Parts: sequence; C-alpha cells; structure tokens
Amino acid sequence: MLPGVRLVVLGKQGAGKGTQCVRLSHHYVVPHVSTGDMLRAAVKSGTALGLKAKEVMDSGELLGDDLVMEMVSDRLSEPDCRVRGFVLDGCPRTVGQAKMLSALLAPVDLDLVVDIEVPTSLVLKRLASRRVCVDCGANYSVSAPPRVNWTCDICGGEVVQREDDTEEAIRRRLELYERQTAPLIGWYSERGLLDPVSGIGSPDAVLRRIIRTIEHRREHPRVPERPDGSGGGK
Repeated sequence: MLPGVRLVVLGKQGAGKGTQCVRLSHHYVVPHVSTGDMLRAAVKSGTALGLKAKEVMDSGELLGDDLVMEMVSDRLSEPDCRVRGFVLDGCPRTVGQAKMLSALLAPVDLDLVVDIEVPTSLVLKRLASRRVCVDCGANYSVSAPPRVNWTCDICGGEVVQREDDTEEAIRRRLELYERQTAPLIGWYSERGLLDPVSGIGSPDAVLRRIIRTIEHRREHPRVPERPDGSGGGK
C-alpha cells in the first residue's frame, strides 16, 4: 500500500478542487476532510458547533478562525487522520488559520500544499454550468448531470443551479478568494511547502499532475526560504 499523505489543496471555485480531493483521498487511502461538508453536517444535526456556526452565518458574517479550527482540530484528532494523514479541503483560508493548523500538527508538518491553478475565464465557464445537490453539496454540471432526473446520485437530494452562480456573483467570490489567498500562498511558499499545479485538462490528467508533484516532493524535499531570500530550491 502507498504511504499516506498530509495534504492541503487550494484552488478557487471552479478549479476542480473538490473532485481532486476525493480522488486523492482514494489514491492515498486517507480521509477527505472537507470543512464545507463538516459544516453542513454540523448545522443539519444541530450540534453545539453547528448552532454556533449557523448563528454566525445567519447574521451574514464569515466564520472566525477559532470556530473553523475548532471543527478541523476535532476531525484531525480522530484515529484515521492520525494514522495515515488526510486531504484537507477548504482550510486554511487565511494565514491565521494556517498558523493554527501548523501548531495543531506539530511537530510533523504538512507534506505539501497544492494550489490548483485555473484561468478565470475557464472558471466562469465551469461555474455557469455547475449544478449542486441541496442536501449533500455534491457537484454536477450540465455536461455531467446525475444519472436520474437531476436527483443526486449520492444522497437522492435535488440537484439545482445555485442562485449565486451568476457571472457577477462569481467574479465577486473570485476577487475575495484572491485577496484572502494571496497572503496564504506567500506564507506557504516561504516555508517551502507550496507547489502550483495546472488545473487545465481532464480530471484524470490533473490528478496525474498532482500525484507526480507529491511524489517528487517526497523524493526532493524543498528547503524553506530564509529571511535573506536564499534557499527554497527543490
């Protein structure tokens, strides 16, 4: 069996991040830890954390770093994540969360942070055709619909187009993502943990690129940048 992996996957909406996280979790036999999935489950089940998160979201505010990391910490402390690792999807979104994650994982850091890069024009095209299950959040598209009458293959929920998947709304989300993520990418780059991977092409082609990147990193660990700018080579 392949060794596990401790991986964070970054990527703007429409980059195919969720699809690749699922595939990577299967390839390396590790849990796919999605903050979006965990949040939906917590809200739906009415846990203390879910109620707290729902109150914040209903007020129109963004979830704070402490609340997000409380949820992530609980999940990463479970045996399946401790033994083989994880593919973390949706966290960290800020440098603050990245610092908290690093402290949580110490003394063993992440193996790699993969940033799936896709041009905005392609993202807009993908998201315009995207359809989402209202219950479990599974993604489909006009070109790859569910098997039966827009009913989710996974949970049987209704599959619809999100109200905010208009071009204007998508552009606003992408701009917000870029503002939030640029410092995060810089933070991980300075620590020698970040590798960009092109998200253009079929899901299989993108998966092969990511796996090659991970395996190359295992064989050639990168030295973090020093304050004087030296280091950082593969």
